[in-house]
Amino acid sequence: MSEENVNTGQAGDPTAEKDPSDWVTGDEPATGAQKSYLHTLARQAGEDVPDDITKADASKKIDELQEETGRGQ
Repeated sequence: MSEENVNTGQAGDPTAEKDPSDWVTGDEPATGAQKSYLHTLARQAGEDVPDDITKADASKKIDELQEETGRGQ
């Protein structure tokens, strides 16, 4: 394995990222931090998000809205 593909365990390490659909806790309610950030992004994008969103769906929606609002870079 090349050194560039080693999982560092650090946040943002693409080798450590897992598809939210594969998360064991993905069906649990979104965390407070996720909801707060999601609602901030949704306001900027002029969208609404449900309060009962799951962790996995919140993560996907955050990624989508970050791209849309330019806040993900």
